[in-house]
Amino acid sequence: MGKRCTGTALAGHTLLGIFALTATSAVAQGEPLPASALDWQPYRPDEASNQLCRGRYVMPGYRLPAEQNPETLSVEAGEADYAQNGEALLRGDVVLRRADSELQAAQIFLPAERQQVDAEGELALRNGQALVRGDQATLFLNEDRATIDNSHYVLYEPRLRGQAERLEQTGEDQYRLRSASFTTCEPGENTWQILSSDIRLNQAAGFGTARNARLHVKDVPVFYWPWVRFPLDDRRQSGFLWPTLGFSNDGLDYAQPYYWNIAPNQDATITPRFMTDRGLLLNGEYRHMSEQTRTLVEGGYLADDGGRSSGDNRFEGEERWYIDAQHRGRINARSNYNLRYGGASDGRYFDDFGAEFGSSERAGMERLAQVDYRGERWQLDARAQGFQRLEDPLADSDKPFYRLPSLTANTTNWDLGGGFYGQWRSNATYFWRDVNENLVPEREAANGSRLHLTPAVGWRFEKPWGYIEPRTEFWNTAYELDYGSRDTDRATSPTRSLLVTSIDSGLTFERDLELGGDGYRQTLEPRLNYAFVPRTDQTDLPEFDSYERAFSWDQLWSPLRFSGADRVGDLNRISYGVQSRLIEDDAGRDRLTFGVGQSAYFAERRIDENGDPDTLPARPEENPFVNPQSRYQATRDRSPLVTRLDWQISDRFSTGYEWLYDDQRQQTERSSVDVRYRHPEGHVVNLGYRWEIEGFDPGVVPGDDGFRDYNREEWDLSVGYKAAPQIDLIGRYLYDQTNDRALEQLAGVQWNDCCYGVQLVWREWIDDNDTARVADDFSDRGLFLRFVFRGLGGVGQGANTYFDRAIPGYTPSPL
Repeated sequence: MGKRCTGTALAGHTLLGIFALTATSAVAQGEPLPASALDWQPYRPDEASNQLCRGRYVMPGYRLPAEQNPETLSVEAGEADYAQNGEALLRGDVVLRRADSELQAAQIFLPAERQQVDAEGELALRNGQALVRGDQATLFLNEDRATIDNSHYVLYEPRLRGQAERLEQTGEDQYRLRSASFTTCEPGENTWQILSSDIRLNQAAGFGTARNARLHVKDVPVFYWPWVRFPLDDRRQSGFLWPTLGFSNDGLDYAQPYYWNIAPNQDATITPRFMTDRGLLLNGEYRHMSEQTRTLVEGGYLADDGGRSSGDNRFEGEERWYIDAQHRGRINARSNYNLRYGGASDGRYFDDFGAEFGSSERAGMERLAQVDYRGERWQLDARAQGFQRLEDPLADSDKPFYRLPSLTANTTNWDLGGGFYGQWRSNATYFWRDVNENLVPEREAANGSRLHLTPAVGWRFEKPWGYIEPRTEFWNTAYELDYGSRDTDRATSPTRSLLVTSIDSGLTFERDLELGGDGYRQTLEPRLNYAFVPRTDQTDLPEFDSYERAFSWDQLWSPLRFSGADRVGDLNRISYGVQSRLIEDDAGRDRLTFGVGQSAYFAERRIDENGDPDTLPARPEENPFVNPQSRYQATRDRSPLVTRLDWQISDRFSTGYEWLYDDQRQQTERSSVDVRYRHPEGHVVNLGYRWEIEGFDPGVVPGDDGFRDYNREEWDLSVGYKAAPQIDLIGRYLYDQTNDRALEQLAGVQWNDCCYGVQLVWREWIDDNDTARVADDFSDRGLFLRFVFRGLGGVGQGANTYFDRAIPGYTPSPL
């Protein structure tokens, strides 16, 4: 047992300070230490099966017990020599401990003034969070200075290790590493590491800098920074971020973001992006945040497009750009405001530049100025709003109307007593768009104002066994229209007034049921709904925001055939149906829901987008530009049978089914079925089938981008499989059986390791060229690669969000 003594140290903060290295420090080139010398503890076999790494860093127990006074310095040594002037030389497995810091060395020299500690011979310094080993160290007890030569260090929690030829503490929370490198890979494996000749760390400010920084992969240099600034903690710091690098059949795609921390509540990111087939694209984002407001401005600019678009070169040599500026804030506890302006140079900007894997989630760019009020009774909204529709080519008739302005005043239900209630809905809007009035349908040619008032009264009687609710809405609409240069006989100040009446009712029967030894509660819920809307002449009314809705389960119970306020479809029908649910008694969730319903019509539905009460829609053979189903849908005496099913078959399997069947023509109008598999370990399988008759959606006609001049039949198979903790596999196959072609084929693999991750995705897909024609569709394909170095971030095109999006229900392992 060695000699042991205690004493009081003066301002010994340096022992803790040298542990301040973080995940961005770097490590020197030299002989590596064995894993055991770095406090590496391998997992037991039963632990390793679910781990990415083969072990973890664990600090061994302290050699010396903690003192009651944290300023006390405890010492244990095999031998101790003391000189008359107070100098001390400790030899033979010397251990010093102060608070949570413990130093072990073969030899330690203490000068008489006790201002410093000189340690030699395979020293080790630990504080519970980090380990530093070296050959020689000098620690100044009264100053924030220290040096350690030929150091090896480990940060336990971030799993970081490294080396430095010399590690210096130059001041309070100031450090310098010479000839240094670092990695998050396991001991003995340097899959990647960062090397630098000079690293300076400023913990107080939360950033570090490195000169001549090089990223090595398997000892091969792959990237170089003459100088780079990086964060040491979660505080934002200005500097270059890690670049993204991608390859596809279009060539190299390299982006280098720079982050500018302007102030604690605002920042910006500037990202030059070079594409070999297009040129230099400059992207930027600015953010500002306060207690009351949020601001975001983003955009991109390419001065001269050098690449193809949509299979041709029509954008070659042109400027390409977009901007999206958003600002929202709070006026008071009940009022907020929202401002936004978005625009793009063309409708294919985001198809070409804006999203990963060549696809775009943006359908339009919004322009908005809006303020609202949410009171206990009234909800008010005032806005000016418009959209740029992202299609190319874009016909005038497909351009959306601006609302300049739109004022809305609505109320919650007024309780009138005895089950009666009242309701108020109102809106006043001025609609405008810049089109040639002579090149669009007459009903879409006008600009103008619309005042729409819809007060309602109703009565609801409800008991646990059932309910009945008659309701009447008073639709009152008035317009002031301007057709510009177009000659027309249509009225410029048309009005419309009518009543929308409905009676909804239902019963609920319940019983206890036992199936397979499990108890359930089964319901039987018949429902009856009557709706009447008189046939009203609307030929002089414009079409600003209305479209006819496709038939569905919800439409069985709705009196409104159109969205918006410009059209009210004539209707005299009764809907009947029944729904049954199987409810688990213990969990209270629906195990199975099954419903079937149909509508019976007492009159034709003559009102279409033209609003003519006297004329049925034209037959397709008479007018090829009308929806081919519109005539039949207007004259049939009953709707299709609507059947739907949601079934949680087991904890792993579920299915959903919808079927619309025309029992008069004995033909399916629409059907869909989905079978889903969810494994507790994260595996996912989705199989879907879709069938839809040509012209099923009455809101689209030949020429619209969304119209298909064929019966749509598609299969959709997607799989996500966690082959191991390190391996994720995904695949998708979307097949257009009608046209015998694959709409999308995708296969991807993600490899997760202790210190890096790799995603490789191959995808081939059909681009519909923003038209309704199949003939001009073209195929695109790409191979996309992404590296993630743990502790650094990603290098490559971001595939992770697509892993989530392409496979419903699948959650890939985090990179």
